[in-house]
Amino acid sequence: MDFLPYTLKWLELVLRWGHVLFAILWVGNSFLFNYLDNKLNKNITSKDIDAEGYLMHSGYFYKLTRLKTSPPLDYLNRLVIFKWQSYLTFVTGILLLIIIYYYNSGVLMVDKRVLEISPLNAILISLASIIFSWFVYDLLCKSKLINNNIIFSSIMFILLIIISFFLTKLFGPKFAFLSVGLIIGTNMFGNVFTVIIPNQMNIINSSKKNEKFDSSLSLAAKQRSIHNNYSTFLVLFIMLSGHYSFIVYHKYNWLILCLIALISVGARHYFNLRGRNIHRLYILISSILALVILAVLLLIFKN
Repeated sequence: MDFLPYTLKWLELVLRWGHVLFAILWVGNSFLFNYLDNKLNKNITSKDIDAEGYLMHSGYFYKLTRLKTSPPLDYLNRLVIFKWQSYLTFVTGILLLIIIYYYNSGVLMVDKRVLEISPLNAILISLASIIFSWFVYDLLCKSKLINNNIIFSSIMFILLIIISFFLTKLFGPKFAFLSVGLIIGTNMFGNVFTVIIPNQMNIINSSKKNEKFDSSLSLAAKQRSIHNNYSTFLVLFIMLSGHYSFIVYHKYNWLILCLIALISVGARHYFNLRGRNIHRLYILISSILALVILAVLLLIFKN
């Protein structure tokens, strides 16, 4: 076996392993902290405590407190900041993109039955779609549209439809699906790297100087965190899309992907509401029924 192909195989193995591992850690953190924010008791009259609650794990009780004010300086210097899971998920994902797809772009990206383009152009289009999509999303988040959840969510869904449709008309089906996941995953990483962590560091630095921090930084960080939370189910579905070719290679694969996005967001919304003690089981049941109906329709209307 030649040295370079053999080395690339091991590099791919390690990167895939790491990518999945770091993604699990990142998603787990997202679910846990959003759950805690929803679940903690907020009916507290205290100038220092915003919310609190109790957990049990491994036979021990844990008291959790969300503060209105900064902790003592000694604790500020030993804060645990959850960022590397996101960073490493993104880095390993990009490296996988390069060594697998960009390196073999003529085979894995270009499908002459879809569109005959050069491998170089395919790579440039891929990069442009990732970068452009981030700037559009970030611009929308910084606009006044972000204050209206229905309008903002509708715009994001329309953009998802447009992106999914055009990518399936540019690339091979498998890479088109993956490209949608890359765009969403990059937006999630961008939220952490450009908003959540910088805002947290600004708050920490203000606290160390005994200055009152800007509460809008917390709200903006939380808002982006919620966006990431609602994106997780769809991104995980796309990560595993190589295992269900009957969807990826379907004539209307772009539409199926968008419908699954709606279903996954609905399911995620149910669990987020449940964390706030708002029990709307019909949302989860509707999501499950929608998935069943989609499966039946795919059986009826095969390629």
